[in-house]
Amino acid sequence: MTRDEAIARLRRARAGTLATVRPNGSPHVVPFVFAIASEGEALVAFWAVDDKPKTRREIQRIENIEVNPAVEFVVDGYDDDWSRLWWVRAGGRARVVSSADERTRAVAALGEKYTQYTATPPDGAVIAIEIDRVTGWSAAEPSSAGRHEPTP
Repeated sequence: MTRDEAIARLRRARAGTLATVRPNGSPHVVPFVFAIASEGEALVAFWAVDDKPKTRREIQRIENIEVNPAVEFVVDGYDDDWSRLWWVRAGGRARVVSSADERTRAVAALGEKYTQYTATPPDGAVIAIEIDRVTGWSAAEPSSAGRHEPTP
């Protein structure tokens, strides 16, 4: 899978799985929704704490990011026809968005992708993941497994 195709699949994905590291060093993996935005030459994934039911508003993944900003997330396509399987993994550093302008851009990007955010914009924290690497694999191109392509 080419870098451009991997990024296109990231942009189209409706949901992914986010991995952060707890303060004790153990992994913390959760599903999440996100939007990919271009910030100059860089790619940024935005996600937000929204009104979906949660155990608590101060969610674990934000606590994790504040201690260790290294994150990765995966999107994939499963099919019982295994010749159609694919996945894309993106990694980088996450941070809580503090700029009002960046928050506005992030919420707009999320709203363009998810109508739920247009109707009810998220009022919780917004997180930016500055993507510095993208890896993709497709069963149609098995030689692409494990290819790491840093983003500029």
